[in-house]
Amino acid sequence: MYSEIQRERADIGGLMARPEYREWNPELIKPKKLPNPVKASRSHQELHRELLMNHRRGLGIDSKPELQRVLEHRRRNQLIKKKKEELEAKRLQCPFEQELLRRQQRLNQLEKPPEKEEDHAPEFMKVRENLRRIATLTSEERAL
Repeated sequence: MYSEIQRERADIGGLMARPEYREWNPELIKPKKLPNPVKASRSHQELHRELLMNHRRGLGIDSKPELQRVLEHRRRNQLIKKKKEELEAKRLQCPFEQELLRRQQRLNQLEKPPEKEEDHAPEFMKVRENLRRIATLTSEERAL
């Protein structure tokens, strides 16, 4: 029986890709292709579907997610709306109110103390000065 199968295979050669055991023993359980657990997972399917939709729409992988785009759009609209309201408020003010606002701003600037040059110094310079002060304080305490 085995020799017959070998002869048949020699006649067929490598043309036939499916196995021969189905024909000579019908009682055997036919193997089924195992499902790929990655492709079968729901998250993988959803991701694949989203990538296909993005590809069809012409969006790249580097594009922003929908939620981020919506939030940026809302922020942009809020800023535009706020600027329009400010412009509208300035336009509706009469010249007398505008002059009062200007004088109020000048008074606030005069009352505000001038800033020291140290405030404009880099952060590391401020830290260095603080360390020097601490070092002098500790040395004075040791002397006492």
